[in-house]
Amino acid sequence: MTNRTTEKTVMFRRPFSLRGFDEELPAGDYVVETEEELLEGLSFPAYCRKLTLMYLPANPRRPGCRQALPINPDELDAALLRDQAMEDYSPATDTSPGFNQRG
Repeated sequence: MTNRTTEKTVMFRRPFSLRGFDEELPAGDYVVETEEELLEGLSFPAYCRKLTLMYLPANPRRPGCRQALPINPDELDAALLRDQAMEDYSPATDTSPGFNQRG
């Protein structure tokens, strides 16, 4: 079987959480690595995702140690959307009922 590995960097502007993690993760850039396997016997190239890892920021108390955690890519996408939604929301422009504007 032929495997391929892709890598991307995602950015969170605020602390976030993913299902299965006990603690909130800090805002910042995270490297995400995905390993896929080529499906044999098809008339076109197609890959099946086998593993997705997210690398956590280095711990200054443990130089040279890098921690990678397996994640669900759908959970990562949802967390990124929540982070972006927080960025798009500006309380100063909220006109919903119950919002107390000062002026």
